Amino acid sequence: MLYLMELWESIRDFIATGGDVLYIIMGVLFLMWVLMIERYWFLSGSFPKLRKKIIAEWDARKDTTSWYAHRIREAWISEANDKLNARILLIKTCVALCPLVGLLGTVTGMITVFEIMAVQGTGNPRLMASGISMATIPTMAGMVAALSGMFFATRLESKVRRAKQSLVDSLPHH
Repeated sequence: MLYLMELWESIRDFIATGGDVLYIIMGVLFLMWVLMIERYWFLSGSFPKLRKKIIAEWDARKDTTSWYAHRIREAWISEANDKLNARILLIKTCVALCPLVGLLGTVTGMITVFEIMAVQGTGNPRLMASGISMATIPTMAGMVAALSGMFFATRLESKVRRAKQSLVDSLPHH
């Protein structure tokens, strides 16, 4: 319990040093990871069942060669593709938002530095250092969040592509 309290204190100190923009980065990061975990869960839990159902329905058809059968096949593949790619664009948007929100933190931190310089002058480096921290920490946090999201989002897209191709290959259309 003591460890969790110390961890929470460290996080609060980090956010206090970096400014309120870190709350926005934390929110975007949380949303991004919830969406990615949901997509991984869908790929490993729900999609295999959907894939089996589509393959069973295709194999149960007597006609798999006519124009009409090909359109049915394409429609099933399209529906599965839509389900596979659901929320991928939102995940990519969250990945792209993280460094942009970090840059917003940079701008607000630099505004703080300029306000301190305007009011106090350049004679107090300690006050200026707090503004510089507010300028650099959100940028770093946004970049780290984006890098983690980019890596896993790319892997997720690759898994989606393979799952779709596997479904297409499992539905022969002679």
